Amino acid sequence: MTVHPKPPHPTSAHPTSDRPASDRPASRPAQGPGTIPLFEVAGLSRSYPLPHAGWRAGGRPGGRRARRQAVRDVTLTLPAGSSLGIVGESGSGKSTLVRLLLGLDRPDSGTIRYRGRPVRASHRSRDLRWLRRDVQVVLQDPVASLDPRLTVGAIVAEPLECLRIDEDHGARVEEVLAAVGLPADARDRFPHAFSGGQRQRIAIARALAPRPRVLVGDEPVSALDMSVRAQILDLLGELTAAHRLGLILVSHDLGVVARLCDQAAVMRAGEIVERGPTAALLTHPTHPYTRALLDAVPRLPIG
Repeated sequence: MTVHPKPPHPTSAHPTSDRPASDRPASRPAQGPGTIPLFEVAGLSRSYPLPHAGWRAGGRPGGRRARRQAVRDVTLTLPAGSSLGIVGESGSGKSTLVRLLLGLDRPDSGTIRYRGRPVRASHRSRDLRWLRRDVQVVLQDPVASLDPRLTVGAIVAEPLECLRIDEDHGARVEEVLAAVGLPADARDRFPHAFSGGQRQRIAIARALAPRPRVLVGDEPVSALDMSVRAQILDLLGELTAAHRLGLILVSHDLGVVARLCDQAAVMRAGEIVERGPTAALLTHPTHPYTRALLDAVPRLPIG
């Protein structure tokens, strides 16, 4: 699957918004000829043993351990500056796929390349420092992802320190806090002093701090109120467009993916059952599972 940004249309509408497309963040430009893709995934599979150690395949004592196939033969490509939504219900394999892309887990088979370089999981953090600098993650729960013992300034500066980035950390913290709409004095406060939406802005600021090429959002708005979700999605769209970042957005909500992503891949039981331009999936879904996801899309209010 090659991900190409869709051309903007002045009258197109998202199922999650009444706002015209011209008022939303602009699509990022497509990569030029010869540009190395950000991610290239080929034949990726990952399975895990079933949790009950006493059960064996076929129910025979001493038989081969039964396994659950979390990701099955996934192939996709993410060109520079493109946005891809990976959508599916809980247990569909989308979060496992992201863990594989980030080098946090090792596939049973298949290959992953980031900008032409193989991605291989490693217990040594320094082995993937090059990938961590380029690819940053915004997680689902801002309460759990922010250390309550650290000030916001220390939280946002953490990737700069861990990745040994030679830059004025204080100035960079102020810069990214401003970029996500937080005041400069936020750096001296602790996470508990902020609302859920503000905490997610802090998490986004932390992800932006090392100047990544790709943002990965793993259900980044599912823990937020509906009105706040719209604000955070708009912020992500504005930031990825302004910085020409690649975006991988994981969600169970096709409406969230439609709001930000040029392309979408629908996962079910570890497989991609449908893929293509997001607009096409919204208007002409071909798989029954995609149609079911579309029927479940709520409408996000515009904040």
